[in-house]
Amino acid sequence: MTSPTRDMTLEQVRKLAQLITRELGDKGGGHPLFSLLGPNHESVRLPTEVLELMQQLLAILASGDAVTVVPVHKELTTQQAANLLNVSRQHLVQLLDEGRIPFHRTGTHRRVYSKDVLEYRARQKADRRSQLDAMMRESQDAGAYPELD
Repeated sequence: MTSPTRDMTLEQVRKLAQLITRELGDKGGGHPLFSLLGPNHESVRLPTEVLELMQQLLAILASGDAVTVVPVHKELTTQQAANLLNVSRQHLVQLLDEGRIPFHRTGTHRRVYSKDVLEYRARQKADRRSQLDAMMRESQDAGAYPELD
């Protein structure tokens, strides 16, 4: 997990996030020019895709949240997968047994691919959003939110 380090304050993270956001927004048809400067003064221009990724990471860090970077094809233990989903290992095993997340065995141990865990998490998030939208529509139809009419 990554969080602002003791060398880089939350305020510095916010300023860097704002700078990248501003530059990406002010492209004007061109590409923002950001470069990394190496110890021997060699310069490498950062592609826009890298800047966009940095923008997302810094925005999350600036809000005080942590970031975990996991390769999509990484094999995870059930505990690692449970941690990624923020559920207990027992609940994760239940999800595996129900076929909601694919898994394979390495000897007697279950293993899952991070890609499958992340896809499950995305499906759950979409389902929650859909259910919340339906609840809001029902409440609005029942007159619970007259100010939205």
